[in-house]
Amino acid sequence: MTGKRAVAQLLQHLQALGVSHIPRVTPVARLQAASANPAPPRPARSTTARSATARSATAQQQTPAARQDQTSQRTRLSTAAAGRDQGLTVPSALPEVAALIQQSPSSRDERKQALCALQGIVAACSRCEQLASRRTQTVFGVGNPEAKIMFLGEAPGREEDEQGEPFVGPAGQLLNKIIAATKLRREDLYICNILRCRPPGNRNPLPQEAANCREFLQAQIDLVRPEYIVCWGGVAAHNLLNVQTPVSRMRQQFFEYGGARVLVTYHPSFLLRNADAKKLVWEDMQYFMQHLGTQDD
Repeated sequence: MTGKRAVAQLLQHLQALGVSHIPRVTPVARLQAASANPAPPRPARSTTARSATARSATAQQQTPAARQDQTSQRTRLSTAAAGRDQGLTVPSALPEVAALIQQSPSSRDERKQALCALQGIVAACSRCEQLASRRTQTVFGVGNPEAKIMFLGEAPGREEDEQGEPFVGPAGQLLNKIIAATKLRREDLYICNILRCRPPGNRNPLPQEAANCREFLQAQIDLVRPEYIVCWGGVAAHNLLNVQTPVSRMRQQFFEYGGARVLVTYHPSFLLRNADAKKLVWEDMQYFMQHLGTQDD
C-alpha cells in the first residue's frame, strides 16, 4: 500500500468516526529552527499609561453621582478588609441595602424615601443579640437628606433609645447650643451615630458591634452624600477613619473619607464632664466655619 493510499484510507476512517477537522501540526524541524533563531521580542506597550488614559477618559464621562458611588464602593471594600484584619466578623451585605444604593437617588424626595426604607431595614436588625434584645427601638438618624454637613456621634443613650432620635439627651442639648452658636440649623444637618442601638449602661460600642452596624452607616453616607462629616468624639473618629489617634492630635485639620472631608472634635458628653474642653470645641467649630466661609466664597 502506497503512502498516499494509506493516508486516503485514514481520512475516510476519520470521516466515518465524525472527525471533520485535523489541526495543523508544525513539523519538528521547523520548531527546532525557531528555537535556534528566536524572533526578536515585540516592544511592550505601556499598560500603565494606557489604563491611566482610559480611566481618565471614563472619569470625564461619569457624573458626580457615579464617581461618588465608585468612591463609596471602594470605601466599603476597604472598610470590610480592615474589619477582617482586626479579627472581626464582617456580616454579609444585605441585598436590599445594596439595591437602595444602586438606585443612586438624586432628588430630595428620592433620598428621603431611600433613607426611610433603610430605616425599616435597620429596625429589623438583630446582628447584635444583646443590643437588639434590650433596645426600646433603633435610633436611625435625622435631618436633611441632602445635608452638606453630617454630624456623627458614637451610640444612643437612654433618652435617644426612648425617643428614637440621636442627640436628644443632655449631650444633645449641649450640641444644640453649639449648633446655634455657629449659626447653623439642626434641620439643615444630618445626624447619626456609629451604632443604632443603645449599649448597656451607655458604654462605648464594642468593635464587633460597630462592624455589625457599619453597613448601615455607610449606606446613610452614600445616600446623603455629605461634603463634610464632623466626628464628635474619638469613638466616631476611630471607627469611621479606622485609626486610633487621640482626638487631641486630630483636631484643627481635615481628613478624607470617601467623597467627604472629616473634622474631628470632642463629644458633647465629654464637655459635660470637662468644662474646660468647651473652649477647645469652640475653637474647632470656628476653624470649621472659617473653612466653610472660604469654600462658600
